Amino acid sequence: MSEPRTTNGPTLGGVTPAASEQGVESFGYKQELKRSLSFSDLLVYGLVFMVPIAPFGIFGGVFQASGGMVALAYVVGGLAMAFTAASYSQMSRAFPMAGSVYTYAGRGIARPVGFIAGWMVLLDYLLIPGLLYLISGFAMNSIVPGVPVWIWVVAFVVLNTIVNYFGIEFTARVNKIVLVAELVVLAVFLVLGVVALSSGEGRGWDLSPIYDADTFSLELVFGAVSIAVLSFLGFDAISTLAEENRDSARSLGKAMIGALVLAGTLFVVQTWVAALLVPDPDTLIAEGDAAGTAFYDAAEVAGGAWLGTLTAVATAIAWGFANSLVAQAATSRLLFAMARDRQLPSFLATVHPVRRVPVNATFLVAAISLALGIYMSTRDDGITLLSTLVNFGALSAFLLLHVSVVVHYVGRLGSRNWWLHLVVPVVGFAILAYVVYNAQVAAQELGFVWFAIGIVLLVFLLATGRKPELKTEENL
Repeated sequence: MSEPRTTNGPTLGGVTPAASEQGVESFGYKQELKRSLSFSDLLVYGLVFMVPIAPFGIFGGVFQASGGMVALAYVVGGLAMAFTAASYSQMSRAFPMAGSVYTYAGRGIARPVGFIAGWMVLLDYLLIPGLLYLISGFAMNSIVPGVPVWIWVVAFVVLNTIVNYFGIEFTARVNKIVLVAELVVLAVFLVLGVVALSSGEGRGWDLSPIYDADTFSLELVFGAVSIAVLSFLGFDAISTLAEENRDSARSLGKAMIGALVLAGTLFVVQTWVAALLVPDPDTLIAEGDAAGTAFYDAAEVAGGAWLGTLTAVATAIAWGFANSLVAQAATSRLLFAMARDRQLPSFLATVHPVRRVPVNATFLVAAISLALGIYMSTRDDGITLLSTLVNFGALSAFLLLHVSVVVHYVGRLGSRNWWLHLVVPVVGFAILAYVVYNAQVAAQELGFVWFAIGIVLLVFLLATGRKPELKTEENL
């Protein structure tokens, strides 16, 4: 295969070595954030954001939507995200800066497209911390009914904001501790679950969670994937730490793909075991899981009431502390990047002189999460409404990411690496488009309203002369 054409010498995946290795300085920005994260830090960050036990909290909903083929929903979701991770890997090497898909679409396609991509992914990033706090608040309230949901929301928000304020290195250390705890709980469940199934508990071993000929249909599976994909969101957040990565730009892509493969494998295994242990699968498919206890009920079959309680507590801590901790960090970096380019108020680009973190953006995310969590705790459909919006925003932004790979590498640089720069993004786009098409109507309606607001805001920014300040664009 021939190398992409450039005017700046030899290339490295469609970008000059200087741009790939030197980072933001080669694009005209000042290095303000602290470069202290290793490959293992990035990998752990992605795993914590994705939450190895993420299916615990939404298992019942995916089980119902998939007609019991919950493991298949996670297999398809993992494959869809694998194509997206490959596209992220390519764009993170081309543009090793904070901002995620906002940066990639803006520099890979055009500035206005970058704004829309950033606007759509904001629907994911701004809302997901509030969603996580809300889920954890309800989980803790089910364990300690005397403490209202909103009290738990406040407690989690304050705790996570303090940890993030002390800097990304401190956050990374906390991440590793929490990840080990999650994996221990998951290991306990899997061991006891396998023993229980081998002893005749549940339905015994069969392939129904991966394929059931009586209920299978593409619409059914992809409708379930639109819910299950919530568990995969997070590997992409690794890209927001590009300016805090101390290794080469390649580390970002490797960490994203590694986190996705590891977490996806765990998702499939745990949902397969849990699906076979569900006490009454027919009722769960027919009536759903309004209380959100389906996984904990399966765990109780495997190990007794104590295991059901342990998995519930682990879910609350994982979603309300670990996951929302890294979600807040990632969101603040996206706001920082957009504010630096004059697409959001400039105060969000302020970096703490000692902690070297985007301090104002961190506090704003905390405030939004607090308001959302408290308000949505008063609504019966709070969790459903937030989760559908989060998924729609993320998948819409991922669609633009795939387009940016083709435009930048094939269209602009003349790459002949047809697999990575054409086939992968096109297939990834097609899969995600089908998932969005089969998503809940409420998510589609509210998502398009958000998109329309973004278009209006973009027109206003262009009319007032606030175009993105993309600095030197030596590789475009």
